[in-house]
Amino acid sequence: MNKLNSVCGIKLISKLNITFLLFFLFLSLPVISYADESNLKMVKDKIANLFPDINKEDVLESSIDGWYIIQKGALVAYISHDGRYLFQGDVFDIDNQINVSEENRNAARRAILSTYSEESMIVFTPEKKHHSVSIFTDIDCSFCRRLHNQIEDYMSQGIEIRYLLYPRTGPDTLSWTKAQEVWCSDNRNSALTLAKLDQKFNTYDCDSSIIQTHYKMGQDVGLRGTPAIVLEDGSLISGYLSALDLSKILSTEIR
Repeated sequence: MNKLNSVCGIKLISKLNITFLLFFLFLSLPVISYADESNLKMVKDKIANLFPDINKEDVLESSIDGWYIIQKGALVAYISHDGRYLFQGDVFDIDNQINVSEENRNAARRAILSTYSEESMIVFTPEKKHHSVSIFTDIDCSFCRRLHNQIEDYMSQGIEIRYLLYPRTGPDTLSWTKAQEVWCSDNRNSALTLAKLDQKFNTYDCDSSIIQTHYKMGQDVGLRGTPAIVLEDGSLISGYLSALDLSKILSTEIR
C-alpha cells in the first residue's frame, strides 16, 4: 500500500509540475508579445515624429535580429530595437550571398508597378513578347531619345517597353508641358516618338494629372536619372542599355 501511495504521489507531483510549468509559460507569452508590440510602437512613434515623410506603418519587423526595417517605396533603412541607432545602406546575408536590402527594394518596385495598369502607360509591344520592362523617360533626355530611337531593336528582341513619363525638371517646366501634350494626344505612341524628334503632333486639353502620378512613382522606385529601367524582378537599371545588352540581362535574370 505504501509503495502504491508513493507511486501515485510521484505521478501527482509530476502532473502538478507540468501544470504549473504550462501555466507560467502561458502567463509569460502575453508579456513578451506585449513588450515587443510596445517596443515597436515606441520606435514607430519616434520615427514618425523625426521624419514627417515616413509613416508609422513604414516601420516593420525585419529578418535581422535586433533591428526593425523602415521601408517607404524603394527607400530602405534599419533602426535598432531601442530606437537609438539608424542605418541606411545595404545589408548582406553572407551565408546565402544575398543583398537583403536590394531584395526589399526590388519587392517594393514590383509592388508599386503591379498596381498600375498598362492603360496608364505608353506601351510598345512586339509581335512576340518575351519580356517586359518599365522605363521612366524624359522627352528631353538625350539618352532617353537614343533609347527610343532604337525602339524597333527592342521590339525585335521581344522586349515590351512600358513607358512612364518622368520630366526631370519637375512641374511647371517645358519638359513637363511636353509630357502633358503627349499624354493628351490622339495617338500617344506616335506623339512620344515625334516629341523626342522635336516634331509637332496634334494634342488637346485633357486630364494630364497622370504625369504627376508617374513623377511620384519614379521617386518611389528610387530612380536617380533617366532613362530608368525597371526589370521584371524589380531590379533598377539607371541609364541607357542597348536592346541586345538588355535582352542578355533579361535572359539571365534570376527570379
